Amino acid sequence: MHLSRLALIATALLASGPLFATDVTMANGTVSFSTPDNWIGIMETQGDPEVRVFQVPDPSPTARNTLARVSVTVKQVGDMGGFQQYVGQASAKAQGLPGYQAIRSVSNTGGPDNFLYTAREAGSTMAYVEHYWYRDGHAIQLRCLRPASTQAGVAWQAAFDKGCQGIADRLGK
Repeated sequence: MHLSRLALIATALLASGPLFATDVTMANGTVSFSTPDNWIGIMETQGDPEVRVFQVPDPSPTARNTLARVSVTVKQVGDMGGFQQYVGQASAKAQGLPGYQAIRSVSNTGGPDNFLYTAREAGSTMAYVEHYWYRDGHAIQLRCLRPASTQAGVAWQAAFDKGCQGIADRLGK
């Protein structure tokens, strides 16, 4: 009887909604990272490119208009020239977003390319952080976007940024 009760609870938990993400591997195990437990996996694609998208729940009324999210994309590029082309195309696409405004663009030799900017989405200004790495013939993009201003407050923004930076630290190794 105890086992059937556990099975019922497990079934109810699985049926209650999306599973929370924690450990993630991509590109046949060559890319791995962990997300905070409260981030929700909302999209996953296989193939080339391979993409994982996570919603970062915003508990404030701001979330009615915006979706704070983090994505990791892994694309086969072959060599450093292909990587630079991929980053250039992604940068051009970002610059085409409504209201695009660069905050900072830094390229570190031997490290990730970092782009910080704002753009408008659904009438709200969103803050974007993008990191790029080249590894084993793959371009890896980490893209974090959240409302530039949210009623969730500074603590929520700091937790979002910390989670994003944690993934960047892991991908940059």
